[in-house]
Formats: sequence, structure tokens, C-alpha cells
Amino acid sequence: MLRDLSGEELLSGNAMSKVSISIRENIVLPLIAIQQFAMQRLQDEKLSAKEVETYQHLVLRAMFGIINAARNAA
Repeated sequence: MLRDLSGEELLSGNAMSKVSISIRENIVLPLIAIQQFAMQRLQDEKLSAKEVETYQHLVLRAMFGIINAARNAA
């Protein structure tokens, strides 16, 4: 909608920000997929305690990566 209202491509005047966002998305999107996978696995009631701990750790580490990518982009 913003593009329609302004008649311009978003970030057309700031190529560096556009590249930075693109690079960040290439890092964040796989982390989100990994986190989603681990969260779905945690819903399985048949997991051992060790598996639960491993998937919880994976969710947490993916979250740290996502937060760090957002922090570095600011």
C-alpha cells in the first residue's frame, strides 16, 4: 500500500539499507524456519526429556540469532 500511495519503490533512495535488509533476511528466514520446526517438535508428547531439552535449546539459540540480526541492523 505504501508503494501505491507514494508511487515509488520502497527504499529507492537508500540502496545501502535495501542491501542490508536483504542480507538480514537471508540470515533471519532460515533461523525462523529452524525455530518453527523445533517448536512443532516440542508439541510431540512422546519426546524424551533429552529431546525436549535439545529442542528448547534450539528454539532459544534461533531466537538469539534473530534478535542479534535485528540489533545489528538498527
